[in-house]
Amino acid sequence: MYTIGQLLLLAIDIYTFIIIAQVVISWLVAFGVLNLANPQATRLMDALDKATDPVMKPIRRFIPPLGGIDITPIIVIFGLMLLQRVVAIIFF
Repeated sequence: MYTIGQLLLLAIDIYTFIIIAQVVISWLVAFGVLNLANPQATRLMDALDKATDPVMKPIRRFIPPLGGIDITPIIVIFGLMLLQRVVAIIFF
């Protein structure tokens, strides 16, 4: 049980880092530091979108961007932190 708990916590940590990477790269694109005309940048952005969209799209339906700022990643990260605590309580 301890190993399963550790694997779940690791998976949650990895997914949190994927969300953070997606946010940072979207900022780089928005500020013109990263150009989506570059095929490698486009592939990276597409891969990160495919990894995060299953979780973020349902939340985006209920919470629209506030003043042009998408707060969905913050909500998802808070949810993942809550899930980590629940996993830690159950498995440890």
